[in-house]
Amino acid sequence: MPIEIGSFHCYDNRYSRACAIAETGIMIRGRIIELEAVVTVAKRRSFSAAASELGMSATALSQAIAELEGRLGVRLFNRTTRSVSPTAAGEQFAAEIEPALAAIRNSIEGVNQHRTSPIGVLRLNVSAGGARQILAPVIFEYVRRYPEMSVDIVTNDRLVDIVKDGFDAGVRLAEHLPGDMIAVPLGPEQRLVVVGSPKYFKVREQPQNPSDLETHECIRRRLASGTIYRWEFERRDKKVEIDVPGRVSLDDTSLMQEAALAGLGLAYLSAWQVGSDVKAGRLVQVLDDWTPPFPGLCLYYPGRRHVPLGLRALIDLIRELKSESL
Repeated sequence: MPIEIGSFHCYDNRYSRACAIAETGIMIRGRIIELEAVVTVAKRRSFSAAASELGMSATALSQAIAELEGRLGVRLFNRTTRSVSPTAAGEQFAAEIEPALAAIRNSIEGVNQHRTSPIGVLRLNVSAGGARQILAPVIFEYVRRYPEMSVDIVTNDRLVDIVKDGFDAGVRLAEHLPGDMIAVPLGPEQRLVVVGSPKYFKVREQPQNPSDLETHECIRRRLASGTIYRWEFERRDKKVEIDVPGRVSLDDTSLMQEAALAGLGLAYLSAWQVGSDVKAGRLVQVLDDWTPPFPGLCLYYPGRRHVPLGLRALIDLIRELKSESL
């Protein structure tokens, strides 16, 4: 005999405990956002990170959980000034309600598929550089076309599990995509270029080969993993990696660009990022024949589940914009 929660029914043991909780009236009286908050905080181990994911303030999220704890009569999270972690009860509760919440989300999305225009939130995980490239031509047009859609973009250079972390899709360079994802080409080929300011080259000769960089001051890049990026070059099937010297190491490409403009050294950056500076003469591009283009950005998403209408609309827009640029 199924347990009924409003218009939802639980027929198997996976949902039996969550349904039993709902049957007591807790789920009916509480708001679903409270339950989403519990699951998200349990995953993120952070009120601020969970609040950002859910699109609400940390104060509102904390209050929602406190109210739910009050009704349950059980503490779900241990809180300190530096950390938050689920109690044994909280961990069990989050694990048991998560499948039911997923079923509700899927049901809502199923109804959404019958709409002519999408409604909801589209969550994307994008590299910081990728976000700068797609924001104006793609995302701005998307929100203009679909006024009932919200777009939540989280930027970082670390490749994350978009399914586990609750993203609809991600944007990364083609060479960095997980192998089990469906990829949609998003832009033209990319190219990294070595640049320095005219001020810098007043006292230094321009390098002719990658090995010449050993005698130059370079602005080193620290990757998300904490390691220093080795500059990669290629010409006529010859590949070279250089651990360039330099007194300044940065983890943000905008700061690296700023340092290069100030004459602190050579930087290895996206041609897209520094194109206007090179054209205006603020930066000088060198080692051109050692920096060939490579495949550009792609939108990627898992192929194991149906595509939400909001994501489908974005994919169609990307393909439309790409065909117009050909």
